[in-house]
Amino acid sequence: MVDPRTAPYGLFILRLALGALLIVHFLHKLLIFTPAGTAHMFAGLGLPPQLAYVVMTIELLTGSALILGVWPRLAALAALPVLLGAIAFFHVHNGFAYNAPHGGGWEYPGFWAVCLLVQVLCGDGAFVLVKSPIPRLPL
Repeated sequence: MVDPRTAPYGLFILRLALGALLIVHFLHKLLIFTPAGTAHMFAGLGLPPQLAYVVMTIELLTGSALILGVWPRLAALAALPVLLGAIAFFHVHNGFAYNAPHGGGWEYPGFWAVCLLVQVLCGDGAFVLVKSPIPRLPL
């Protein structure tokens, strides 16, 4: 059974962690790979290079929204395709273990995607500035 007294705080902690990870990945692409280098990497994967800029924007916006509590469920839902795409186009070919050479396996982004889905399914959590426009799921 879910404890209604503490669950919102657990979701808040989850939201902060997810948002921080998205921001860190954005900063990694911005400061280490550089936007042009990220676009080059996307092209090397057979993806349109412009998609790198879209992914970076989604990471920054959804990460910020999760941390600030602005439409958190919607932000988590918007970030989910980025993680699924990372698994499908980059990590799946490296196997399961994230410590695999050449970019790591899909273990870590897979878990991250599940956590985003949990946020979508369970709600915004505590300390929300703007509640998500997603209605309660009729399950």
